[in-house]
Amino acid sequence: MMEDRRPTPEELLEEARQEAERGREGRLKIFFGAAPGVGKTYAMLEAARQKHAENLDIVVGLVETHGRKETEALLEGLEVLPRREIEYRGAVLKEFDLDAALARKPAIILVDELAHTNAPGSRHKKRWQDIYELLGAGISVYTTMNVQHLESLNDVVTQITGVRVHETVPDFLLDRADDIELVDISPEDLLRRLQEGKVYVPELAARARENFFRKGNLLALRELALRRTADRVDEQMRSYRLGKRVKTVWPAAERILVCVGPNPRSIRLIRAAKRMSDSLKAELIAVYVEAPHKVKPSESDLRQLAEHMRLAETLGAETVTLSGPKASEEILNYARARNVTKILVGKPTHPRWKDKVFGSMLDEVVRGSGDMDVYVITGDIAEPMTGHIAETAARPRAGLKEWLLSPSVVAAATGVAFLLPSYSTVNVAMVYLLGIVFVSSRTGKGPSLLATLLSVAAFDFFFIPPVYTFAVSDVRYFFTFVVMFAVAFVISGMTLRIRRQAASSRNRERRTAALYALSRELLHERGIEHLSAVAIKHLSELFASRVVILVPGERGNLSVAMTGFSTFAMDQNEMSVAQWAFDHRQEAGLGTDTLSGAEALYIPLMTSTGTVGVLGIMPAGGGAAFDHEQIHALESFANQIAMAVDRAFLAEEAQRALVRAEAEALRSTLLSSVSHDLRTPLAAITGAATALAGRDVALDVQSRHELVRTIKEEADHLNQIIRNVLDMTRLEAKAISVKKEWQSIEEISGVVLNRLSDKLEGRPVRVDIPEDLPLVPFDPLLIEQVLTNLMDNAVKYTPAGTPLEMSARIKEGSLIFELADRGPGIPPGDEERIFEKFVHGSGGGIGLGLAICHAIIKAHKGRIWAENRPDGGAVFRFTLPAGEPPPMPEPEEF
Repeated sequence: MMEDRRPTPEELLEEARQEAERGREGRLKIFFGAAPGVGKTYAMLEAARQKHAENLDIVVGLVETHGRKETEALLEGLEVLPRREIEYRGAVLKEFDLDAALARKPAIILVDELAHTNAPGSRHKKRWQDIYELLGAGISVYTTMNVQHLESLNDVVTQITGVRVHETVPDFLLDRADDIELVDISPEDLLRRLQEGKVYVPELAARARENFFRKGNLLALRELALRRTADRVDEQMRSYRLGKRVKTVWPAAERILVCVGPNPRSIRLIRAAKRMSDSLKAELIAVYVEAPHKVKPSESDLRQLAEHMRLAETLGAETVTLSGPKASEEILNYARARNVTKILVGKPTHPRWKDKVFGSMLDEVVRGSGDMDVYVITGDIAEPMTGHIAETAARPRAGLKEWLLSPSVVAAATGVAFLLPSYSTVNVAMVYLLGIVFVSSRTGKGPSLLATLLSVAAFDFFFIPPVYTFAVSDVRYFFTFVVMFAVAFVISGMTLRIRRQAASSRNRERRTAALYALSRELLHERGIEHLSAVAIKHLSELFASRVVILVPGERGNLSVAMTGFSTFAMDQNEMSVAQWAFDHRQEAGLGTDTLSGAEALYIPLMTSTGTVGVLGIMPAGGGAAFDHEQIHALESFANQIAMAVDRAFLAEEAQRALVRAEAEALRSTLLSSVSHDLRTPLAAITGAATALAGRDVALDVQSRHELVRTIKEEADHLNQIIRNVLDMTRLEAKAISVKKEWQSIEEISGVVLNRLSDKLEGRPVRVDIPEDLPLVPFDPLLIEQVLTNLMDNAVKYTPAGTPLEMSARIKEGSLIFELADRGPGIPPGDEERIFEKFVHGSGGGIGLGLAICHAIIKAHKGRIWAENRPDGGAVFRFTLPAGEPPPMPEPEEF
């Protein structure tokens, strides 16, 4: 029986490191169910009570009983951590207290509902992140989860139930679980529990029965839960067998491996394996082994192999390509690693003497299969081949230079042998062997064989007595010739094999490095065009092709994300092929069975959220279709590109959602502020006008004057509010352009003080603006608005009679304007916030005045800020670029 490969020291060290790391972490047990109400929480509490009876330190971090009395009864006698209260939008939410759990550090903690989203203000957004931190702290966790919350099944669940589940858990957490306990009841029992009110309250139960809790949905969800649990258990079994070095196969579930090659009879083999897997309900794996010592496959063989692997994939098989010196060893090692129970191979069709000379792969597989069953399927009836697969291609032939290299190297080796000071037949043979190695490292099999024959002939002609003739005086030299030829032949074969292995390794390394480079660049790019440019650059260089990335529009119609040097123009036919690949989520075009007349291959970009685009790739110069290995590499690149495009779409959608939310919040705030601030002056105007129009009360002249003054002031106030709203709207829409002129800040300040003289009555205003202050370029109307708003803000938020101080100076190429007051100052931390829209203090107002100032100063390339004064009050400052000195007017001529 063939022995398994022993683990290397590095593998043993890595296993020891992983075990030590897992030993420091807590253990995770998930109580897994198909739907709410199956009894996950109940089962978790029962398991906890059993551990508690064993004197283990058990703490209930959070359990949702949903008012079920039988569940609440299981909490009795268990320590329950108090929940953390979080205030959010006027409501108090109670969440799991992660810090209290870490401080308490029990042996096992119960945290219900793994997929729960925490309230804003919590340390982590999701509860599974809390649990991950608990595990890292060495605390074991019991938790619950339904199958519909698994991220990879989100689309499947939506398709089944018609309900999109927004709270999901990444798959790696389920894979991280040390133990999964499936809590399962029949759909009939679950529906009866729902009707009895043991799942939801009656109102919710009736609605749930009409939507999510339909029997068909529950059957499908139950199957998903069973399958996902079985997959996880199978993975655990494989990990256990690998860790314990178990060589025998454990037939816990049927798994079939079929050996595939370029031979046309492989089609019959694949179909037979498919029929067997269907009858046994078994997983099917199609394997091809690259053996470097074999003759390099022709282009026709590679195309045919790609067709066979594609056929296996369409029949639902997992396709794997292995590489190794011995195909039988690779097949058996992989079969044991995957716990395969049955192996299907084709009946040999080559002459029997080849098995005697070179060994039989079938015999080695049968003898080394151990507990696995080996089925030999007949291949006498060849499948008809169609299309380009039926074409026979000659094997690649060596060029003239390679054929000429063989006699040249043999001649050179002969010359070197003659130059040896004292040569023996052994030394001469070594020189010829060195030449054969050189030829084999540079050419193919034919020239290498020619060099071997010529070397033996030259060795006989020039160095075996009698020399310069092919006659041999000693019969023993015939044995020398045979051994030399055999050694030379083996060495040339080994050299060619090493070359092929090196070439294969270089190709894989190059593609792996390219895939890594692509994924790294995609992580740093944002936007569909930039991502497409990166993908096109890498794929066009690696595959010597022209590439396009197509993304869907609002109606699902594809369009090219970007055009450039490495892309290709798409006509209506090519676009229809790409659209088909997008709509049907299948590859189409060149080299496929669907719309194969297309000039390019189109691969859908698929993610868990759906199809996000199509990758189109056309061989440069209208070359042949891609082989199986290239297609697999392209699919790997397509997966990376799909995730990046999906991330970009999600970012755009999140940005749009944020903009919509901000716009909605802005609209609500604007309506609230405007309605409040408009109502106050309108009420005053209405009251004064009613008093003036009334005939019941006689008003003297002074009272009438006061009422008219009130109407005027409130009308001015109303006008100011409306002007601020309109100005802010125009500034944000960039409808206001800055028209700079050389102006004096002193004159603008005087205009503002005169206009606000009524509001400033009774307030001392000290102005400190030098008379020789130079002119500064700015828009006079806009800067006048800034000064007006700042002065109005100071009057509004400072006590009557308190002084104001206005100053301006030039410093470091900028005009610095200051307005200081002696009011209550600015609340700490609000120095920047007061310049935001709709932020106002206790003095009322709509909260747009300072926001307008900020927008105007920013449009002038300046800066505005506010600070509290050390001795009380606040100071507002803004800067304006002073620019170059204004041009002096030319003197008039007399």
